[in-house]
Amino acid sequence: MPRIVDAEQRRRELTEAVWRVIRRDGVAAASVRAVAREAGTSMGALRHWFATQDELLHFAMTLVVQRARARAVVADAAGGTLVDRLLRVLEETLPLDDDRRAEAEVWLALTARALVDPALAELRDRSADELHGFCTEAVRVLVAEGVAPAGLDVELEGERLYAVVDGLAVHALTRPSVLPPDRARAVLAAHLAALGDRS
Repeated sequence: MPRIVDAEQRRRELTEAVWRVIRRDGVAAASVRAVAREAGTSMGALRHWFATQDELLHFAMTLVVQRARARAVVADAAGGTLVDRLLRVLEETLPLDDDRRAEAEVWLALTARALVDPALAELRDRSADELHGFCTEAVRVLVAEGVAPAGLDVELEGERLYAVVDGLAVHALTRPSVLPPDRARAVLAAHLAALGDRS
């Protein structure tokens, strides 16, 4: 019997080939030809899944978001205190291991390209808004549950939490010797703990 190709799985495999090219050679090198070679397939076969380089790069960026989102769901379901769960979910956006580092490198490279690519810019902004909204809602829940004081400025603290997470991601990626995973976790944990100490 002929093998049935799982379309989504095949797209993911090809996208991971894009990631390897981007990480090794940069976004400019991620042509359809180069990615086909990396994936061990023909250009024609690759174009069956992605008609253009732009489609390929857009899906590559989308996959970063999807993977982080899926891990966050698992992290949240693992139980524990509200702060423990929040810490685990936010850690999924940080480059704390090889897989998350690969995602972060691709994300940063594609974010730079988004300056001249409206489709990537729209995806970048939508995912940033999602993380910012999550941070604000997290602070709102901490206040509602009595973990953080009732007088806290939720919007301001949501912005601060988002800035901490975003800054940690960039610094852990670009200066890993200065901000190794354990230190990044400690900084994030300290910030969350400090929210409960505000008066």
